[in-house]
Amino acid sequence: MRLIWATRGRTWGFQFRRTGGFDDPLPEYEKVFSGLDEPALCRRVGEMVALRFPDPEGRKDAAGRIIPHDFIVFSPTADEIDSLEDGLALVWDEVKDEYAQAWDVPRPPLPQG
Repeated sequence: MRLIWATRGRTWGFQFRRTGGFDDPLPEYEKVFSGLDEPALCRRVGEMVALRFPDPEGRKDAAGRIIPHDFIVFSPTADEIDSLEDGLALVWDEVKDEYAQAWDVPRPPLPQG
């Protein structure tokens, strides 16, 4: 599954955990999420889908804030997403174990492509 994933951990700040194959995923992220402040969303952008949802496990950072997960999902997986529920089911299953291992470490592993 090709995706860009941005989140934060218990003690580490916002960073990209998956880059979607981009050397710098920030420009793609900004194109899709600029101006979107909703805590949960599913928005189709061309052949991509933007997803944002609070951590399904209810994890919070050291300051007590619910951790958000932002994703840009690319085709062909994006074609299967018609709602936030669809996106959550497909994407969270893909990354939940990876996040469980990284969220509570002082310095997470480097992002994946």
